[in-house]
Amino acid sequence: MEQYVIKGGLPLVGEVEIGGAKNAALAILAAAIMTDETVTIDNLPNVRDTNVLLDAIAGIGAKVDRVDSHTVKINGSYIDCLCVDYESMKKIRASYYLLGALLGKYKQAEVALPGGCNIGSRPMDLHIKGFKALGAKVEIKGGAVSAKAEHLEGTHIYLDKVSVGATINILMAAAMADGKTTIENAAKEPHVVDVANFLNSMGANIRGAGTDVIRITGVEKLHKAEYSIIPDQIEAGTFMFAAAATHGDVLVKNVIPKHLEATTAKLLEAGCRIEEFDDAVHVVAQGSLENTQVTTLPYPGFPTDMQPQMAVVLGIAHGTSTVTESIFENRFKYVDELTRMGADIKVESNIAIINGVQQYTGARVSAPDLRAGAALVIAGLAAEGITVIDDIHFIERGYEEFPAKLREIGAQIEKVATEKEIQKFTLKVS
Repeated sequence: MEQYVIKGGLPLVGEVEIGGAKNAALAILAAAIMTDETVTIDNLPNVRDTNVLLDAIAGIGAKVDRVDSHTVKINGSYIDCLCVDYESMKKIRASYYLLGALLGKYKQAEVALPGGCNIGSRPMDLHIKGFKALGAKVEIKGGAVSAKAEHLEGTHIYLDKVSVGATINILMAAAMADGKTTIENAAKEPHVVDVANFLNSMGANIRGAGTDVIRITGVEKLHKAEYSIIPDQIEAGTFMFAAAATHGDVLVKNVIPKHLEATTAKLLEAGCRIEEFDDAVHVVAQGSLENTQVTTLPYPGFPTDMQPQMAVVLGIAHGTSTVTESIFENRFKYVDELTRMGADIKVESNIAIINGVQQYTGARVSAPDLRAGAALVIAGLAAEGITVIDDIHFIERGYEEFPAKLREIGAQIEKVATEKEIQKFTLKVS
């Protein structure tokens, strides 16, 4: 079993380049099959989730040509199966995007119920509500969601709760429906805007993405396009928090600073110095870290995907901080692992009360999910001594070349597979 082994205690210093947004890429790859012409997508993150989805897209007959590790050409004209039961699809949440894409294009789809990180309940009721409103018959049977329609008819859809997945799925299905569709209380996340921009580049007619009302006028067919995925705001935020926790000085490049405003605001409150450029953010954390309060909210609020990383920073800040999780109920599973490293955190309902300690100490810990795993890496980088992190397959779902990028800014981290390799690393860095 592969692990990360980390020797902590060194400040991260230098420059790091951020890749394409995983959450945007997954929806855009699904949407690419909605035309019979060839679509070229670049700035694609080469991570496990995108590779699983590409295999599934190839599995239903679409032609997938990996030009290089960050560019892919997809042609959906060869699709010969509308049933996605690819075993690995159960490992990623975004498999459900193929429902909206296939339903929009072929008026029929069946996709295995999705998996992903166990961070809490993420029901598909809003997706199903949207598909039914457009005129589809939807059934859940044998561990799969099946949707079918004679034709899809534009309509008015109000989402009871802000949902990124449901917004994007309904957006895709409605893009090729008859007439006009309005989605109210839509999610405003940057990757919702990116998917809408991608569909528009293929000839869709979508207005209002990035606001809470999206208007879609259905078109008969979509055409070829070339598109570049936006930078990953969560990867960027992770490196910003790593700089803060290690009292470092890091220039995070290839970002859209506006997408990072909530993250930047909390780092400023925690005592960091931040300088913004057109496509980069400079984080300097040479003084002491200060306590603050954080509540996760849909965009433009503080992202739930940054909550564990923020908690790691606050765990070594002066005084008492609180982190309130309003999106997913299982997002505090990393707390037990962080406590093994010396953190003083108490969870009451959906609030973590964090009393700052002077320093973390290295320990053997296990990544419970993708973002919590990244947070434990940050804790290991800030800790005194050696940290070993198990279950790194979660982390590799969403971070490309994570150890290599960290080494470029001074981290001592290796990916290992045996106890002997851990001992060898320990001797090397001691």
